[in-house]
Amino acid sequence: MWRADVDALSFRPEGHIGACMVHRHAFRTLLKQMPTPEACAAFFRAQEAAFHFAARAKIARANLALDANLHLTSRDLARAMAKMAVASEQ
Repeated sequence: MWRADVDALSFRPEGHIGACMVHRHAFRTLLKQMPTPEACAAFFRAQEAAFHFAARAKIARANLALDANLHLTSRDLARAMAKMAVASEQ
C-alpha cells in the first residue's frame, strides 16, 4: 500500500505485526529513476519475496520486537535480491 503522507510503500512482513516502509528514494536507487507510486508497487509485486526476505533479515539482525515498525533501504533490498539470486542458482 502506498502511503502518500510519508512517500513510501508500506507492507506487513510475514509473521510480524509492525509495518515495514520502503521510501520512494530507495526505489529510485533500485530502479535508476524517480518512480511513480504505481511503479514502486509494481516493483514490490515483482520482487515481493525479496522484500519479505529483507524484512526478516533486518528484524533478526536488529532483534526487533514483534510490533516494531521498520524501514528497508535500497541496500537491504539489493542484498536480499542478491542472496535470493545466488540461492536460486544452486
